[in-house]
Amino acid sequence: MLDLQRLRALHAVSVHGTVGAAAAALGFTPSAVSQQIAKLERETRTVLLEREGRGVRLTDEAWQLVQAAAELLAIVERAETRLEERRGVPSGRLTIAAFASAARGLLPSVLADLAVRHPGLDARLTEVDPHLSVDLVAKGAVDLVVAHDWDIAPLPAPAGVEQAPVGEDLCDLLVPEGHRFAGRTAVRRDELGGERWICQPPGRVCHDWLMRTLRGAGHEPDIVHQADENPTLVALVAAGLGVALIPRLGRGPLPAGVVEVPLDPMPVRRLYALWRTGAARRPAIAETVRTLRAHWPTVAARTSPPRQAAARV
Repeated sequence: MLDLQRLRALHAVSVHGTVGAAAAALGFTPSAVSQQIAKLERETRTVLLEREGRGVRLTDEAWQLVQAAAELLAIVERAETRLEERRGVPSGRLTIAAFASAARGLLPSVLADLAVRHPGLDARLTEVDPHLSVDLVAKGAVDLVVAHDWDIAPLPAPAGVEQAPVGEDLCDLLVPEGHRFAGRTAVRRDELGGERWICQPPGRVCHDWLMRTLRGAGHEPDIVHQADENPTLVALVAAGLGVALIPRLGRGPLPAGVVEVPLDPMPVRRLYALWRTGAARRPAIAETVRTLRAHWPTVAARTSPPRQAAARV
């Protein structure tokens, strides 16, 4: 008889692409995941993983097992959902994936609140890029996702995935002290030509938004520095190396030498919670979404300096 935990390990490798990433998602060590798959190979008398460069490749036989594993895990999820629903209280393990600034600025207070009010719920957070997280929840690799989109790039919810809005995060133009925009109360988008930009790498939602927005205003962006984390982007602005568009969520206090200037209209990114339709009746999902939405007004107020309400993009 095939062991479900070993199938889960193989399924995680198929979803995350590497043994290390699968181990991080499952909360195990890479060695433990490798051992599970090695035992599965012995049980099935089949080679499941082959070395490919520094990584691994799933064999055709492995992909057959992955498909079966996905079906079995879905059955287990439905059974667990029914049991939790009968108990009527959030319980069991809940895996959450969130993008960096939400993991930093929103999830700590949410997770702490859930831990106090629902001690039977074991909520676990993983930081994941938003363009990857929706696929993870669709494949069953995580239970709940906090992701975001922008006005010009709506977040698609694949079949079998439901979503609910959490809140709207405003974004500001950050410039070095002494910059031509530093004393302005607002800057129009058609004034942004000729700037040296600091932003996230290509393929990230924020990078794509910047490129589309500036090109739509008739400017070809000059991207001079790229970094994944917003604190790094802010540090580069503080050094006088360019300007950046940074959301307020999780940004923290601005260092000396950085000035916040609103764009007109102000960019807005929208936060969503997403989960699989099959788990929609699970009390842990419903309570976590409710808690996310309940905490958002406090988080938004804490990150927003007092000023006139911004126009929606």
